[in-house]
Amino acid sequence: MSRVVAVEPVLPGNGYAQEAITEVVGPLVAPDPARTALLRRLHANAGVRRRHLVLPLEEYGGLRSLGATNAVFVREGAVLAEEASRRALAAAGLEPGDVDHVFATSVTGVAAPSLDVLLAERLGLRSGVRRTPSFGLGCAGGAGGLARVHDHLRGRPGDVSLLVSVELCSLTLQHGDDSTANMVASGLFGDGAAAVVVVGAGHPLAQPRSTGGGRQRRTARVVDTRSRLYPGTTAALGWEVRDTGFAIVLSAGLPDLLRAHLLADVKDLLAEHDITPAEVPTWVVHAGGPRVIDAVRDALGLSEHAVRESRASLAAAGNLSSASVLDVLARTLARSEAPSGSLAVLMAFGPGVSCELVLLQLEGR
Repeated sequence: MSRVVAVEPVLPGNGYAQEAITEVVGPLVAPDPARTALLRRLHANAGVRRRHLVLPLEEYGGLRSLGATNAVFVREGAVLAEEASRRALAAAGLEPGDVDHVFATSVTGVAAPSLDVLLAERLGLRSGVRRTPSFGLGCAGGAGGLARVHDHLRGRPGDVSLLVSVELCSLTLQHGDDSTANMVASGLFGDGAAAVVVVGAGHPLAQPRSTGGGRQRRTARVVDTRSRLYPGTTAALGWEVRDTGFAIVLSAGLPDLLRAHLLADVKDLLAEHDITPAEVPTWVVHAGGPRVIDAVRDALGLSEHAVRESRASLAAAGNLSSASVLDVLARTLARSEAPSGSLAVLMAFGPGVSCELVLLQLEGR
């Protein structure tokens, strides 16, 4: 099994209360007062108290083209990727030169050279580092990236992999688009990044280490993974690429889709290990929005307590797309009192519609 040794989320410095964002964004998205009133209600019901933005709030009125927003993504995304990566490597006790493989995921901007190349230059990675850039996994990218890193490490068990997610969702704001989907998105998504250090089973860090006083820092092992595509759902979630940037495609039926399929997918993951969902004490659920979290809770028969870290992540930062589930994972590792050796299921959902599941075994405490 590969081992997750550090998870470090990072938020940009421009933090705002949800109400402050609504006051500025509302007129940009929905200048019609009737639609603005609906936007205010959608923002108020998003389960979000605060979000962090890559730019000061007053600058979003001037961003109206894909070229302008993507330039900000490349410039600022590289900064956040570097910060998250340095924090994660420091937490793992590693140097940039120790990294053998980088998996970089984002769905809110594009770059060529890709973000991992920009990161390698800023961070000082070896020239022979292996790279896997990913675009299009969407909100599933954090979970899917962890699964693909695990796949890599099964073949190269002595390696160190660095998973990096950067999502600057605020740059996808569509001016004058008062569709319900765009109004929902304008109140739900936040900006952020996360980096995860994962080592293969043959690496020295694959063995748990105790910190001062004998208390072991909580980490996790990747036990198994699953990926699912739901046929006939390609129009339910994703982007419409316009001259003005990435316009959200978001079906109101997504929660119902999860209610219909998720339990069977989770059972399939767990069956090979002779366990049932009722025997899993910890759930790391992508903070996709209140209705998404509700759907996961209901489909799996979970308690509200089981999704508390997802609610907390959503309230504190909004939906961070691919970085969201990694933020929830960091919160879970920091706060969970589940016994060492117990299992956790990590999950996120993205365009396709797709579901990415990762079975973890918690260590420490």
